[in-house]
Amino acid sequence: MTDAVVCGADRISYAQLDERCRRVGGLIADRLDTAPGDRVAVLAENSVAFLDLYLGVPAHGRVVVPLNTRWAEPELHYALRDAEAWVLFTDRNPGPLVADVDVVVRTDLEYEPFLAAARSRPYDRPLPDDIAGLFYTGGTTGAAKGVMLTHRNLTANAQAMRTLAPLTADDVFLVMAPMHHAAGTTSVRYSVEAGARQVLLPFEPQAVLDVLEDEQVTHTLAVPTMLVALCDEQERHPRDVSSLRVLMHGAAPITPALVDRARAAFPNAEMVELYGTTETSPIVTARGRPVGCEVALTDEGEVCVRGDNVMAGYWRKPVESFAALEGGWYRTGDLGRLEDGTLHILDRKSDIIITGGENVYPTEVEAALASHPAVVEAAVYGVPDEQWGECVHAAVVARSPVTVPALIAHCRTQIAGYKTPRAVTFVDALPKSGAGKVLRRALR
Repeated sequence: MTDAVVCGADRISYAQLDERCRRVGGLIADRLDTAPGDRVAVLAENSVAFLDLYLGVPAHGRVVVPLNTRWAEPELHYALRDAEAWVLFTDRNPGPLVADVDVVVRTDLEYEPFLAAARSRPYDRPLPDDIAGLFYTGGTTGAAKGVMLTHRNLTANAQAMRTLAPLTADDVFLVMAPMHHAAGTTSVRYSVEAGARQVLLPFEPQAVLDVLEDEQVTHTLAVPTMLVALCDEQERHPRDVSSLRVLMHGAAPITPALVDRARAAFPNAEMVELYGTTETSPIVTARGRPVGCEVALTDEGEVCVRGDNVMAGYWRKPVESFAALEGGWYRTGDLGRLEDGTLHILDRKSDIIITGGENVYPTEVEAALASHPAVVEAAVYGVPDEQWGECVHAAVVARSPVTVPALIAHCRTQIAGYKTPRAVTFVDALPKSGAGKVLRRALR
């Protein structure tokens, strides 16, 4: 019988996975006393437990809330409180996060005994437009937004994946992108529906290539930063990667040079470039062509998306939801052009920075810098970087002497490491428009 999941020494059959997901219902409904619609948070690396919860929580009418494992403590506090998730599953010491929830279940300690003791419950029958998950993404005003993805949205994404890269029961999908990202769970439902095997592991280049060879992986998805590390490792210590037929990549721009390296490192794999956003569940285009949705441009060239993959809105943010979904189209904030039905992304309308596949919003970093007593004001922008795509750079106006290491250390206490500036330039004043808006493009 085909394994449904392989994770380290664990090999789970489809019958076992189904039973585990049914018992998730017993665990969250009976032992934890959650009700339909309640939010259940998960803070963990890729694992069988994460897969159980990602599938099982929505199947029993609750809302799964994956939390970014790279977030700093204030960011995690905010998301838990905003979602009002009073149950947290985590594979680490929750520390001060216990103040935000009523119940913590350690997936590395008591989860398996709790699951084994739980009652096997029949799945609920949620409606297509019921919320399945809240995926938090950064906000341009500094506050994160919970993207409400429905069962209809996730089904549409699975259908899109089947269209762009069909799977059979003989195929093996390697899940190495973090499952707290929409991209990390892109493969989950469509792999299950195809009866394919999923191999789960946290990203580490040597382990990924070893697993790729040992499990004869046929499909995977990576962000460009991962590809850099995989190419480096494959060039140093080649493995047999001939089984890999489809290598999808997205979440950040990729250079032609990296595409060439990846093709040389994985010669049997078709490189498939994806474009999407958390708000679109996430797939919009593959190979530049819309997949299961409509794409149009505004007069200003902003990319807009309409289809079953588009979110229901932002959690408890009606103003932001209305602005993003005006006229039934999701406004991505990206600028592009359409040529013979193929979408080419040109730039970003906003000043979002994408570093290593992670979104960084300048105002969030600027707020962290401005909280230092020596800083008068700051402007943050992205600069090109060979490894990360872009790096976070800051221009700072200081009121008193302060060092770059001190500012960076201060930021690390406020925001995730990947959002922290890699470099800081001290300036006498920031360039501004007549209306007083900082001109980040002039700095860049």
